[in-house]
Amino acid sequence: MKQILAFGDSNTWGLVPGSHPHERYPWGVRWTSLLQEKAEDIRVAEEGLCGRTTVFEDGLRPGRKGVTSLDPLLESHYPIDGAILMLGTNDCKTFYNASAYVIGKGIEKCLDILEKYVEPENILLISPMALGEDVWRPEKDPEFNGNSVVTSKELKQVYQDIAKRRGTAFLAASDVVTASTIDDEHMDEEGHRIFAEAVYKKLEPIIG
Repeated sequence: MKQILAFGDSNTWGLVPGSHPHERYPWGVRWTSLLQEKAEDIRVAEEGLCGRTTVFEDGLRPGRKGVTSLDPLLESHYPIDGAILMLGTNDCKTFYNASAYVIGKGIEKCLDILEKYVEPENILLISPMALGEDVWRPEKDPEFNGNSVVTSKELKQVYQDIAKRRGTAFLAASDVVTASTIDDEHMDEEGHRIFAEAVYKKLEPIIG
């Protein structure tokens, strides 16, 4: 049985839009579980964490720096046959003040680590959904602002260029799903279903 690591943030974890405290979509709803059910000959190692970034440390919630946690997680799940990498949304927060270019540099740091364990052609790099226009409102997520929305939209081209240069597979989440209007940040149930289909199609060459 082949093993695929899914490394991401709250949209990989399966956060229910607008839930406080955070609620998680159950097995059979979140996209990682749907992917597992579609490909019975693989095991999907779910490694989503709310608030996870590429290279930035969250001063309010420690342990969210993806580049730091990736190496030990890869050792824990070793050996792996492929990986899905989807980070960047949280990097758009005002706290980090990072451009799409800088976030791209961060995702490459994560790719540097992944490629020690798996060949580039067996990595699916996913640019995250664009944030909704009203995500910054107090009742949604005021850790973002209008500039965050713009930056999130720019990640598609930055990641696509990285994938082409490094030889990884690529998927733009914004091409297939949009954030729920409840919080302008997370996928709803239908989004998880559609996204699982898109990821599965991109993974077929990897999982054989």
